[in-house]
Amino acid sequence: MNVYERTQRRLKTVFEAFDNVYVSFSGGKDSGVLLNLCIDYIRRYGLKRRIGVFHMDYEIQYRDTLSYVDRMLASNPDILDVYRVCVPFKVPTCASMFQRYWRPWEEGKRELWVRAMPAGSYTRGSFPFFSEEMWDYEFQNRFAEWLHRRCGATRTCCLIGIRTQESFNRWRTIYSDRNHHRFEGRRWIRQWADAGICNAYPIYDWLTTDVWTANGRFGWPYNRLYDLFHRAGVPLDTQRVASPFISQALSSLHLYKAIDPDMWGRMIGRVNGVNFAALYGRTSALGWQSARLPKGLTWERYMHFLLATLPAETRRNYLEKLSVSIRFWREKGGCLAETTIAKLRKAGVPIEVGGRSGYRTDKRQVRMEYLDDLDISEFSQLPTFKRICICILKNDHACKYMGFSPNKSERLRRKKIMEKYEALLRI
Repeated sequence: MNVYERTQRRLKTVFEAFDNVYVSFSGGKDSGVLLNLCIDYIRRYGLKRRIGVFHMDYEIQYRDTLSYVDRMLASNPDILDVYRVCVPFKVPTCASMFQRYWRPWEEGKRELWVRAMPAGSYTRGSFPFFSEEMWDYEFQNRFAEWLHRRCGATRTCCLIGIRTQESFNRWRTIYSDRNHHRFEGRRWIRQWADAGICNAYPIYDWLTTDVWTANGRFGWPYNRLYDLFHRAGVPLDTQRVASPFISQALSSLHLYKAIDPDMWGRMIGRVNGVNFAALYGRTSALGWQSARLPKGLTWERYMHFLLATLPAETRRNYLEKLSVSIRFWREKGGCLAETTIAKLRKAGVPIEVGGRSGYRTDKRQVRMEYLDDLDISEFSQLPTFKRICICILKNDHACKYMGFSPNKSERLRRKKIMEKYEALLRI
């Protein structure tokens, strides 16, 4: 079977096993083709049921994306239940050294909104679980619980259009069993702790060419922004319609000026640092290409210089991350391959090599002190002051480039929020 035929089988499984199904729709090519697949499936087999469409409206987007979203959400009203969410949750931004996040649809900045809120949108008052401390990714999870209870469903499934070709993290979402439970043994359906809610990834094995082949063969509507990207020479793997201020999008932020100048004129007054990020997002000034060390400085001294230019709260955040990383490499150690260990020894780097780690890998745990820099191909896996400098230059407040995931205090804060509003969800 080809990927289209396999997806038809997966949709059959979803619609038979779950009484409440909704698609997480961003307006991009992957979620767009997934939504079209679902509409086509319901029509083809004459299913007497409706499907939800969940769209998180981030306020700032390309005009073509907004037009596509409007068309898709207004189509097929006899089978689609639309949840267009305009909520001021926290959204990460790497456009500014002064801000870690911004808020779309923030009431106190209504005069700066880049456009009017769409009619019929769900706002913060629609969700009793919402709080000012909530990030966008937290909201997605809480929405699933809210909808599950609101619909009185036995089983709820959120369909998500991610593909393993896009990144290693997406590959790991499908194939890793860590902190996940497969639904009925299927790797592409992940079950929450609440047995009644699952995430499913029906197009996980599609390639980019499969997406465009399906759009062309079936004549499905798609986001015409991709035509403009193609004409502008943007490579397929960097054509993004997600939030324009995350680290992966900064290198293409300048395209707004050429593709959608009206939106560009509004957004530079909406989010701090946008113009600077657009000017220097593809340069070493923001850590892209090769970061350059000023003459006469080591990377450690350069790090302290960069930190001294930052606001106190931002500086404290980076220092806390650095402290955790130093302690981790000194006391526990990172997992490195034998070839990397050999290169470190050849370079004369003092290391202490342990046995096999407790993780599911053949790599070995290596304890070592922070280095200033090291010119080997595995640079991104090693603890160096150059890497923390790149984080600062990129305004990578979460230090993802250093390999950080949410820390204990961040996870605890999220847990408290979840517990605080659990009672409200049952109302």
